[in-house]
Amino acid sequence: MVILGANSEISQAFIERVLSRGERFPVVYLFSSNEENAKRIARHFTVKYQQQFEIIPFDLSLENDFEPIKQLDTELVFCASGFLGKDAATGLYDDANTQRIIAVNYSRIIVLLNHFAQHFEAKGKGTLIALTSVAGERGRQSNFIYGSAKAGFTAYLQGLRNYLFHKGVHVLTVIPGFMDTPMTANLSTPKMLTASPQKAASIIYKAWKSKKNVVYVTPIWRYIMLIIRNIPEFIFKKMKM
Repeated sequence: MVILGANSEISQAFIERVLSRGERFPVVYLFSSNEENAKRIARHFTVKYQQQFEIIPFDLSLENDFEPIKQLDTELVFCASGFLGKDAATGLYDDANTQRIIAVNYSRIIVLLNHFAQHFEAKGKGTLIALTSVAGERGRQSNFIYGSAKAGFTAYLQGLRNYLFHKGVHVLTVIPGFMDTPMTANLSTPKMLTASPQKAASIIYKAWKSKKNVVYVTPIWRYIMLIIRNIPEFIFKKMKM
């Protein structure tokens, strides 16, 4: 199993869910930009579940060598990599912020995922689970740079699923909505629209096992975004969202 974005609390909750259900792997690869924290995570699960881990230092905001990744043999990739960055009010004209949002959420992550997709295609099996965002379903003034990257990522997953379906490979798109994690700690989010990492992991695990294509962690978001997507543009552009 490969975990991209191992420092994410959702990633850790998913590892917990999978291992607690008796699943075991020859090795679990933790891709992380924070090697020390990834080692701590690996030690915890090694002691608790006697599962072997390997840390792969990897920062999507930097140029990376993809050659070593081609040697990894896996049948499950879980991708929770993401970078929210500054909101439009403070970061719209911040070049470094914009470039990192696009790199982490779209341009470099799809290059990385393509290597695993090619591996799955050659094997004729495998599962890719990837988290995107409701922010990608319509550009809103509060975070449209992040949203545009997630929109591209969602479209990538849709196309990849279509491409790999006849090759025996499952692609699961996860749309979390608001999550109770450090990434959103500075945001005020309604409780009924916000899920814990543990709840997300449980829903994702079930969606994986039932071979779903798309899953909303908090189902109400499907209907909220349906409404938002269908607001006429001449009205929507006047709204504060």
